Amino acid sequence: MLCRLASRGRSRTQLIAALGCSASRQKHTLPDLPYDYGALQPHITAEIMQLHHSKHHATYVNNLNIAEEKYKEALAKGDVTAQVSLQPALKFNGGGHINHTIFWTNLSPNGGGEPQGELMEAIKRDFGSFGNFKEKLTAVSVGVQGSGWGWLGFNQDQGRLQVTACYNQDPLQGTTGLIPLLGIDVWEHAYYLQYKNVRPDYLKAIWNVISWENVSARFTACKK
Repeated sequence: MLCRLASRGRSRTQLIAALGCSASRQKHTLPDLPYDYGALQPHITAEIMQLHHSKHHATYVNNLNIAEEKYKEALAKGDVTAQVSLQPALKFNGGGHINHTIFWTNLSPNGGGEPQGELMEAIKRDFGSFGNFKEKLTAVSVGVQGSGWGWLGFNQDQGRLQVTACYNQDPLQGTTGLIPLLGIDVWEHAYYLQYKNVRPDYLKAIWNVISWENVSARFTACKK
């Protein structure tokens, strides 16, 4: 199931709120990685990590700041047409910044294996087993046509975990309401230099560097 905008108004409001768009807000900055570029080798090469972080993510941050400045000007002028025209740039670059900021922390050179505690219990409850969950998220991620993300999210209304996918840089919470726990980037820039066009090989490898500690902390936080 790919992300769809249930309500344009709701999605726009959620995204702007998540980005903290206001006249007094400081500009967004590229977050530091919690590990070296080469720390995830051999599963993800240092070259990929450096380009992905310092070039691709940095571009989303830069373009988001530009879009927000233009949006602030449009708000001050009461120019609704300009505000509407800026929505795609805010969604794409804002989503890119949000998604990648989560992604870096979802990975760890000490990752892999299986989660423990409440997260594992929830996975077994909602998917039957960890193996079933892993297969489902892998299949959803492989099946993204073009560019996008595979996600494990938490549905607060139902109190359950869900797996889904989003096109392009659509942010999970801003477009579905699910709270993001684990995101897998399946844009080609995340793997092509190492795995070429064989996305399933990249997805098989990335499970070796998933930080279940981070995913578990996100799961605990979203239930408070």
